[in-house]
Amino acid sequence: MSDILPAPGGRLLTDQPVTPVRIAVLTVSDTRDEDSDTSGGILAERIAAAEHVCVDKAIVPDDIAAIRARVRDWIASGAVDVILTTGGTGLTGRDVTPEALEPLFDKRIDGFSVIFHTVSYQTIGLSTLQSRATAGIIDGVFVFCLPGSNGAVRDGWDQVIRWQLDSRHRPCNLVEIMPRLLER
Repeated sequence: MSDILPAPGGRLLTDQPVTPVRIAVLTVSDTRDEDSDTSGGILAERIAAAEHVCVDKAIVPDDIAAIRARVRDWIASGAVDVILTTGGTGLTGRDVTPEALEPLFDKRIDGFSVIFHTVSYQTIGLSTLQSRATAGIIDGVFVFCLPGSNGAVRDGWDQVIRWQLDSRHRPCNLVEIMPRLLER
């Protein structure tokens, strides 16, 4: 019988191996560099701790063309299953991550925003309404757009994304549908 541990919204079968997922991390910021990119660093650490592979990590400015170019390059490489972005989801004039990526989505993952805001509300209350966290699928690659704060990245990964990228999560997870994302 499987060793079953509780997980948010389901259970985790711990006697099964984790299927590693190839993940790229994109920090969207006009002010961060490799040394000051704490949110991207948090994601990279958590990806490794979850037994996945961080295949690349990059920083681009808050610029629609730059965001799209980096994401398209990763998708075209065929080496990435998931892209996590951090930053650019707020309400200011420079926050353009949703504008850059949502038009590229083949399908939106509407539930992600709902669940993210539910989790975020437990941490920061009504301030969660200032985030436009979003997710979708582009050419068979999952894309999750998180706010740039360390707390939001932790909430998004620890309480939502991590579990759906764990092949042992039941009743279902995103890993098991990856082979069918490009079916027509």
